[in-house]
Amino acid sequence: MNRLNGNTNTLQGSVSTNIIINHDFSRGLDSWHHNCCDAFVVSADSGNGEGLLAKSGSNYVVITNRKECWQGLEQDITSRVSPGSTYTVSARVGVSGPLETSENVQATLKLEYRDSATSFLFIGRTSVSKGKWEKLEGVFSLSALPDRIIFYMEGPSPGVDLFIESVVISCPSTSGTAGTSSGCVVFGDENIILNPRFEDGLNNWSGRGCKIVLHDSMGDGKIMPMSGKFFASATERTQSWNGIQQEITARVQRKLAYEATAVVRIFGNNVTNADVRATLWVQTPDFREQYIGIASSQATDKDWVQLQGKFLINGSPSKVVIYFEGPPPGTDILLNSLVVKHADKVPPSPPPDIENAAFGVNIIANASLDDGTNGWFPLGSCTLSVQIGSPHILPPMARDTLGPHEPLSGRYILVTNRTQTWMGPAQLITDKLKLYLTYQVSGWVRIGSGATGPQNVNVAIGVDNQWVNGGQVEVNDDRWHEIGGSFRIEKQPTKVMVYVQGPASGIDFMVAGLQIFPVDRQARFRYLRRQTDKIRKREVMLKFSVSDSSTLLGTFVKVRQTQNSFPFGSCIGRINIDNEDFVNFFTKNFNWAVFGNELKWYWTESQQGNFNYKDADDLLNLCQSYNIKTRGHCIFWEVENTVQSWVQSLSKNDLITAVQNRLTGLLNRYKGKFKHYDVNNEMLHGSFYQDRLGKDIRASMFKTANQLDPSALLFVNDYHVEDGCDTRSSPEKYIEQILDLQEQGAPVGGIGIQGHIDSPVGPIVCSALDKLGILGLPIWFTELDVSSVNEYVRADDLEVILREAFAHPAVDGIMLWGFWELFMSRDNAQLVNAEGDVNEAGRRYLALKEEWLSRAHGHVDEQGQFEFRGFQGTYEVEIVSVSKKVLKTFVVEKGESSLVVPISL
Repeated sequence: MNRLNGNTNTLQGSVSTNIIINHDFSRGLDSWHHNCCDAFVVSADSGNGEGLLAKSGSNYVVITNRKECWQGLEQDITSRVSPGSTYTVSARVGVSGPLETSENVQATLKLEYRDSATSFLFIGRTSVSKGKWEKLEGVFSLSALPDRIIFYMEGPSPGVDLFIESVVISCPSTSGTAGTSSGCVVFGDENIILNPRFEDGLNNWSGRGCKIVLHDSMGDGKIMPMSGKFFASATERTQSWNGIQQEITARVQRKLAYEATAVVRIFGNNVTNADVRATLWVQTPDFREQYIGIASSQATDKDWVQLQGKFLINGSPSKVVIYFEGPPPGTDILLNSLVVKHADKVPPSPPPDIENAAFGVNIIANASLDDGTNGWFPLGSCTLSVQIGSPHILPPMARDTLGPHEPLSGRYILVTNRTQTWMGPAQLITDKLKLYLTYQVSGWVRIGSGATGPQNVNVAIGVDNQWVNGGQVEVNDDRWHEIGGSFRIEKQPTKVMVYVQGPASGIDFMVAGLQIFPVDRQARFRYLRRQTDKIRKREVMLKFSVSDSSTLLGTFVKVRQTQNSFPFGSCIGRINIDNEDFVNFFTKNFNWAVFGNELKWYWTESQQGNFNYKDADDLLNLCQSYNIKTRGHCIFWEVENTVQSWVQSLSKNDLITAVQNRLTGLLNRYKGKFKHYDVNNEMLHGSFYQDRLGKDIRASMFKTANQLDPSALLFVNDYHVEDGCDTRSSPEKYIEQILDLQEQGAPVGGIGIQGHIDSPVGPIVCSALDKLGILGLPIWFTELDVSSVNEYVRADDLEVILREAFAHPAVDGIMLWGFWELFMSRDNAQLVNAEGDVNEAGRRYLALKEEWLSRAHGHVDEQGQFEFRGFQGTYEVEIVSVSKKVLKTFVVEKGESSLVVPISL
């Protein structure tokens, strides 16, 4: 079955599949391109058919404003055509406009070659009269494939509109099953893998840098196929990338999501478990290579395991190979079966139906300790007792959420006799939690005497024996410290326990006023809307001037903002921009960009002296063509496992030289082109360069970067700064690091908060922003993403962060870490699903962007003025008088004082 368009055509008793995407225009002009003319889709039921009668409920496209005969509608079918196959073409067409007699409509193939001239192949032609639908038919076959194949409809005289109701290009197959000799593109429920269970031996399979062998058993009969009669092994592997492979070029379509399911295991070399990965190797017509990770699984030498994942190809490749890799050299990869099919579209989960949420109500029993330790129990052999002398006030982050609240009791739990770090007070909360609600964690903690260094204290949530982080704080004195965090549960658990843990064994600690309560996000949003109005809007006065001012009074004015100039950006990758649907969404909805990998050192110089700037150049060229500003991410990355092996192997002197060469090469090449640079990524979580070159190297990187490109703002950039769940990157630690860099003369120009966050709670995020804001540096969310299987919950999480950031005066920009499914670092974080459907998270983002556009209307006053309050950005103003209508544009720049905009009429 053809899942793509829902049409499997039966021609003369044989089964065929339409290789045209969106053949009936049910998805508008998706996958079609109008060539130097205009096009729009009309419903047959609208009655706008110029006398043409189409089938009720169908659509057709109107191609208009044609200046040449060849102008019409086209679709790239490169990846869906196989050499030697015969294709039949059938289209239903019509014409309209200034025509005396009939007009010819023609179907043509445009064949583009890299090293020779473009050629054209005639398919078929029909004569069409005004007011009638006609059938156009033809046949084509290509013995060899060009680099690009464009199917298009053309023919009527200039000025004549062309109508198309449907287009079918079919490749009949007498069996109608996958893996036939026709080589036709396979879709839907059909497996695009040939000989998927090795019933035809090793036909269609090959070794990737190694040998492959067919087996019915191995290991003296201890290893048998999980299903079927055979399996294959990739053996004599000398590299981790060696494995078993199959080319799928002619059977895979671009912009379709595929799901791959394999059954694998490992054998030999005394390796009992290893990571096995399914990878896609794609070669583009210009010989660029792309590697797309599909799935990975921990395989063993004891049992077969299933490996499953999805992939999508953006461009029109010249070659596509799927292969298995991963285990160390000398270990065989065993493959029992492989299925690759068009992935089913998973229906969106409904919004959670939460009854009696009880926002702000603490689910901790006996939190005030009025009843001693009743409701609490010691985790492990520690001892709990109740003491007096803790703070009576709510911790600040909870205070912002809960509002007015009774004072705390002043009682606390003292935990003694601890022999393990995990020992502390605990409580079961299984029956008190509701799925999909976001819970805030709040409390006071303190450590006893005897600590020899800083101690981490953590509120942990044990969900069916899995640890969930409810918040952490580092304590290095005998004061009370606020601890705060958040969590959410999305699957029904059997047992949930909250416990406080962390300090070293033998260290006593104290817990007071622990609260866990569901957060009312809508109440917070109402507050944030008011804050946004204060922070982001500006008073604007339009001052009109005309020769006769008396004609202005009472003139109607309509103001509409067309673009908010606040930076909303996204991460993009070279692999994405081959997909025109991706580019269209990106360029319409973002005004800043950052490259996911293409500027990182391990990408631009993976092998010493071999440079690859082409990918970054391509991305930069795209951004410049759409006037999209770019952040440079990143010059260096301080975390050791992200540093390429050749850099790690350098001596100290050679490493100093390599660092200088990296700075000089990158910043001279792109001088003035990147507005920001993340100089040394994640310095709170890594110390590769500092450990080898000394503390001064970090400040030196900033200084040298500033000398090479003074126009760029230089950022620090780190994660878990805003969520209270990582003591290494608390706001206090970040501030300390920034001040230390500045004291060494580093020109730190901005603070990057990555924003890879779970279950965000507004006041916790705002608290971090407030603390960092005292430095007076611009704060950017640089890599924002949120994750939930339920797209409505994901949308809520995204709205929390976007509203908090946009309402905070210290935040100057927000960058998402991607938006398209299968091309994000986190699962279930997408705004747009793999095949281009905007989901609820995407709709929420677009709705917020729309909310943050200003509109106003009214009449010009006696002074010839019109006043309104609006966001920064570009505006249109329409002035309507008795005699005429005038349209003007103006810009509202960022600022706090009133802005006067003179407009001459």
